[in-house]
Amino acid sequence: MRTEKELDFLEEHIPNLANSAIQKAYLDALSGGQSVVEAIDGELFEIFPDGHKVFIKNIAEDIPVETNKKIYIK
Repeated sequence: MRTEKELDFLEEHIPNLANSAIQKAYLDALSGGQSVVEAIDGELFEIFPDGHKVFIKNIAEDIPVETNKKIYIK
């Protein structure tokens, strides 16, 4: 069984691992000939393997959240 210190150390790496997995999935989709959808500055775009973007719609702005802070959406 792992100690609390070991678990804390491993948990610190979860955000980096998640970010790497998202980037890999994004690139895998494009390299496989598929398009991806991405939010850029309050707008939603479909991005194609050749690099061109097609506007889909405007979306709500990001909600800034501090690390370890809970927010509640009504």
